[in-house]
Amino acid sequence: MAEDRARNENLLFLTDAQLRRGIEAMFFAYRGFTADPDRILADYGYGRAHHRAIHFINRWPGTTVNNLLAILGVTKQSLNRILRTLIADGLVVSAVGTRDRRERHLTLTEEGAALEAKLSEAQTARMRDAFRRAGPQAVSGFRAVLEEMMDDDLKRLFEGAA
Repeated sequence: MAEDRARNENLLFLTDAQLRRGIEAMFFAYRGFTADPDRILADYGYGRAHHRAIHFINRWPGTTVNNLLAILGVTKQSLNRILRTLIADGLVVSAVGTRDRRERHLTLTEEGAALEAKLSEAQTARMRDAFRRAGPQAVSGFRAVLEEMMDDDLKRLFEGAA
């Protein structure tokens, strides 16, 4: 027990080299996390921005373009370019808002939902395997660290997604 407490206290005082190692681990983990979806997206000529849009449109069917802009943190011009492609390719439907006709509400088509499922299955499998190997304490710690790295406004968006 005292040994665990001492080890945990040491984690609070990481050296710059240890922190840099953590940053590098995050870069390499992200590379692995995105590798499988990147291969799938390449078949469509899409990139990660398309993936993020598809993911969050699936997560919140009927979300508005403005909401998606806030979530993704991209420019309106960039998002419109992505959405035009996804709509033209029959993966996303854009509908005029019923209360506010200036709003555009986004949903995935069946084909879009099928692509999203393929993408998320690849990432879910990798995440499930990593969580299983790391164990429950590591999973809790990992989630806590990720949430503590989020800016407050993004944390609110994340909590709203739950």
